[in-house]
Amino acid sequence: MKGPLFYSKILLFGEYGIIKDSKGLSIPYNFYKGALKSDASVSKEATKSNESLAAFALYLEELTVEEPSLVSFDLDLLKADVAEGMYFDSSIPQGYGVGSSGALVAAIYDKYAQEKITVLENLTREKLLKLKTIFGKMESFFHGKSSGLDPLNSYLSLPILINSKDNIESTSIPSQNIEGKGAVFLLDSGIIGETAPMVQIFMEQMKNDGFRKMLKNQFIKHTDACVEDFVNGNIQSLFGNLKQLSHVVLDNFKPMIPAKFHDLWKNGIDTNDYYLKLCGSGGGGYILGFTEDFEKAKTALKDYKLEVVYNF
Repeated sequence: MKGPLFYSKILLFGEYGIIKDSKGLSIPYNFYKGALKSDASVSKEATKSNESLAAFALYLEELTVEEPSLVSFDLDLLKADVAEGMYFDSSIPQGYGVGSSGALVAAIYDKYAQEKITVLENLTREKLLKLKTIFGKMESFFHGKSSGLDPLNSYLSLPILINSKDNIESTSIPSQNIEGKGAVFLLDSGIIGETAPMVQIFMEQMKNDGFRKMLKNQFIKHTDACVEDFVNGNIQSLFGNLKQLSHVVLDNFKPMIPAKFHDLWKNGIDTNDYYLKLCGSGGGGYILGFTEDFEKAKTALKDYKLEVVYNF
């Protein structure tokens, strides 16, 4: 058995802000993918994944008891498959902010949910919100509170525009210009990040009045502007807003940026060669970069591994 493929995602804009109703934009990233598999593999990874799936199956059983009207699964089939050694075979790096648990949640929902909402039907806002709620509850098994966006993106394999907590829609983004000099890229920090501790830091900071004001008046303002610029293809305006956003993150989200990248972050803002921002919750994993001239950014960041995800 090998299930359908589910892809990683990149939250281009909206990390932390979407918890407080900012806009957000999430896109599938097909470079990394995963699928449910049952074969004779006894590799360490397969065994570890299988153990995790066994615990996840118990969690889903509890979830269906607690919220029977929300979702139900064919738990007998899931448990039987897990008992036979099923695992999630994935190239998606964990702790890198590209949705490794999201792809797994999407795969489990796709195979075992009863009366599931499918990708082929007319996806009204109500259906999208219901899926997001189900996925949020499922994914919270892996790292505490989850918005459900990562699995939603992986399940639909479409860009998702978040207008607010209760208003999400699938969207189209401007076609890539493969010949273009500009790019969105991933910078590998070489450090594994953990979501839960970072979200904990954020929630602690939210108790501070000054931090809340900054979030609303600066972080969310620039995030919303970046989303609108990106979706509408306003590249010049986008880079102006990106510079502001990168600055706000460096000034106010330092614990989420690995210490050795603080100078690199500032250098991008000072030279305008590139602008960096958090990819997911931060703390390690990938850092997201934007540049109007990828060759320049590559030279400035020559000591780091960069992956282009979108060309302007």
